[in-house]
Amino acid sequence: MSNGPRNTWDSWAGSVPPLASASTLEAGHDAATRATRLARAGLADQYMVYEAEGGVCHFAAGSAVSLTAHATGITARAGGRTWTSRTDGRPLTAFAAAMDALAAAHGTHAGGRHFYGWAAFELAHLLHSDPTAAGDGPLLHALIPSVEVTLTREETVVRAVDEVWLRKVADLLAEPAPRQPPERTASKAMTPGGAEHLIAAGTAAYGSAVARTVEDIRAGLLEKAVISRKVPLPAGPAVDFPATYLAGRRSNTPARSYLLDLGGYRAAGFSPETVLEVAENGRVSTQPLAGTRAYGPDQAENERRRTELTSDPKEIHEHAVSVRLAWEEMAAVCRTGSVAVEEFMAVRPRGSVQHLASRVTGRLRKESGPWDAFASLFPAITATGVSKPAALQALARHEDGPRGLYGGAVFRGSTANTLDAALVLRTLIGEGEETWLRAGAGVTAQSLPEREIEETCEKLRSVAPHLRFSAD
Repeated sequence: MSNGPRNTWDSWAGSVPPLASASTLEAGHDAATRATRLARAGLADQYMVYEAEGGVCHFAAGSAVSLTAHATGITARAGGRTWTSRTDGRPLTAFAAAMDALAAAHGTHAGGRHFYGWAAFELAHLLHSDPTAAGDGPLLHALIPSVEVTLTREETVVRAVDEVWLRKVADLLAEPAPRQPPERTASKAMTPGGAEHLIAAGTAAYGSAVARTVEDIRAGLLEKAVISRKVPLPAGPAVDFPATYLAGRRSNTPARSYLLDLGGYRAAGFSPETVLEVAENGRVSTQPLAGTRAYGPDQAENERRRTELTSDPKEIHEHAVSVRLAWEEMAAVCRTGSVAVEEFMAVRPRGSVQHLASRVTGRLRKESGPWDAFASLFPAITATGVSKPAALQALARHEDGPRGLYGGAVFRGSTANTLDAALVLRTLIGEGEETWLRAGAGVTAQSLPEREIEETCEKLRSVAPHLRFSAD
């Protein structure tokens, strides 16, 4: 991929300061809690906590170096300067070109320089459907941090642009954790009745949208669409995103989790699956989850629902078509003969639900990079439908406004050609003065509105009971 004047990106990348200082600290007992403490500290205007595979937590913060792409233009910032370039309707291509320049300037040794960011769902319209539906908001945003902290069970590694950042982080992590939150940061939990009242809002309108989508499918317009509904939080005490993240993480079993205040969005999420994972050696993987039943404390009931899930024709069909399309999208960027289904229709518990899960893997072609794979696989088929262009058109007809971050991706990548992108589901999202939840269900010709409503409620229970609010 290449787009935009090369000298623009070279100039920007050359202005990005290296992470020249590093230190290794002792590990703490709870990586998520320690990372969240850093997030609360207000070290910079933007931050992200990203929990990767194996429970490894990454914290990144900064404000001076970033990339923001819209449908028509991209803006890069570094060293107090700003660079802009046209994208000609290809923001992901321009974004990749800037990252290529960063790799050339900072190298790929020792894992390369990392970046953290998100992709809005509306990027999908430029990649697969109607460009006019992408809107004029930001579609991609990434932070190249001034400080990055990796927290594992064995150690805490801090890398920063200078010694000042190192000392700030070391001092914060050295502070003893309070037994009780200080009064100024104490949070109120949502009551069980309040959570149930919240997730039930808007179900009648959603049932109508499902019924209309079934009609479209039976008319032959598409095979499947993942129709979602937005659940705004009522006005009142401000949501405490860090406290919500910690409460939700203790009760969920996500593939990835994240807490961020980045590029205009705030989010605390517990993603059930990845859009893609790309390793330095070119191995690429995607993890479609489709087919859902509730999951709770009663193990006998969970097993009954599991048996029901694995034998339900509607759920099996929904899952199979998702895996089929994931295979096709992988084959478009992978070496011939390298694409394989390494896992098929396993059952994975994810918080308040359990899903049918598969994993499709392959090896990227020599001429393909992680952003080529991202362009092919984004957005996740399990958040859109089959075919993607037709499903995107159905979503535009039947959903209540643009999705924004929901159904998009939160990612961590590097100049060493790695990329780990989580699908944004089971997530509390904030933008401006508004805060909301959102959940969807895969609609096929066999769908019943009542069951799809029930499925969205099951998914919302992964987040709603864990909402925490400011005591003020």
